[in-house]
Amino acid sequence: MVETSSPAAQLENKIRNRTATVGVVGLGYVGLPLLRAFFQAGFPVVGYDIDQQKIDLLKRGDSYLKHLGNDFVQEMAKSPKFLPTCNPSELAKADAIILCVPTPLGKHGEPDMSYIVKSTEMVAKVLRKGQLISLESTTYPGTTRGDCMPILDKTGLKSGIDYFLAFSPEREDPGRKDHSTQTIPKLVGGTDEVSGKLATMLYAAAIKKVVPVENAEIAEAAKLLENIYRCVNIALVNELKPVLAAMNIDIWKVIDAAATKPFGFQAFYPGPGLGGHCIPIDPFYLTWKAREFGHHTRFIELAGEINNGMPHYVIHKAIDGLNQVGKALRGAKVLVIGLAYKPDVDDVRETPAAEIIKMLFEHGADVSYHDPHVPLFAGMRKYMEYRMSSVPLTKDNVKDADCVLIVTNHTTVDWQVIADHGKLVVDSRNALGKLLPIAGKYVQA
Repeated sequence: MVETSSPAAQLENKIRNRTATVGVVGLGYVGLPLLRAFFQAGFPVVGYDIDQQKIDLLKRGDSYLKHLGNDFVQEMAKSPKFLPTCNPSELAKADAIILCVPTPLGKHGEPDMSYIVKSTEMVAKVLRKGQLISLESTTYPGTTRGDCMPILDKTGLKSGIDYFLAFSPEREDPGRKDHSTQTIPKLVGGTDEVSGKLATMLYAAAIKKVVPVENAEIAEAAKLLENIYRCVNIALVNELKPVLAAMNIDIWKVIDAAATKPFGFQAFYPGPGLGGHCIPIDPFYLTWKAREFGHHTRFIELAGEINNGMPHYVIHKAIDGLNQVGKALRGAKVLVIGLAYKPDVDDVRETPAAEIIKMLFEHGADVSYHDPHVPLFAGMRKYMEYRMSSVPLTKDNVKDADCVLIVTNHTTVDWQVIADHGKLVVDSRNALGKLLPIAGKYVQA
């Protein structure tokens, strides 16, 4: 591939022998599963995070991400090949450093690049010849080359010759049972040919299928397209939901009917809004970048407007339902079912449930919630003022509520208790669709 004495050749040899130390920056929903993949592939690993509590848990062999389980963390904690740390200087030991840091939106909907910039600056302080740097955080096209490379080049080392730089978008879906980090195909694009080949080789040692693409920009744009595709199609069914409801047509049955076509249609389902780190946020990185080139992404912006409006729709359906039973939302006892953004996980990032709870409080409701996966609602970005604990889902708690509002359809929830004892059930997930009729009033939202 290259001269045997070059930094690239030396790194290639380490990857082949699985002696390359892999460092992962950011040990959240993306970084920790990736660290596990490389550890299980036989590589020495360094896990870095600014959260000392996470590092302490990992050292003890405890996982803070319930859907991943504890077994692999216990195995890593006993191994000399695993180093969890809050000390960035430890990253100097890594031959490959993978950045898995957040890319949120700012107060005005603009990309917040601070995590990428700060982590790249941190890596620059330990950068040496023969290191591979890979960015996994979802971002606008051009970030790896235009934002990360200049920071790293300030060290005097040359990308593609002394060190190597690539983008490989994360594709994690927390809680999914049919795929894992190792089985989800991995896109890899380098900022130059050598970097792309080395990054492909590294990921291929831990991931079953790696798909190299021509450059980092293609990989960056592909990740955005994946999430924009979902965002727009979810917005479509969310827009249809109130339209069909006005016609007294059940949208869930309509989707099921359309899904019988074996080609040309993929089922997407409505809900109370979008959650998770990807779909509510990532499309707007492209929206922002497009303006730099004189373009307006109208589909993306409209989809965002529709999806962001769904919590308001849910609240209006709750108000309508309470009005029909002679009650006002102000002073009503509302039991929210589900705080996580999707079923069977403890992930509350960007969850629409938080906005719905906030709006309920603002309308003067007496709010409680039940979520078997999220015992505490506290310390969430944009909702720092709230501190609530999940209440048990009992017959008495359901009976006591003037309205049971279903936001997340966890499979472990006893839906029959709600169906049998709920006086008013407002269902944004069709969770009780197969349990009808219910004892009280049922409203789809």
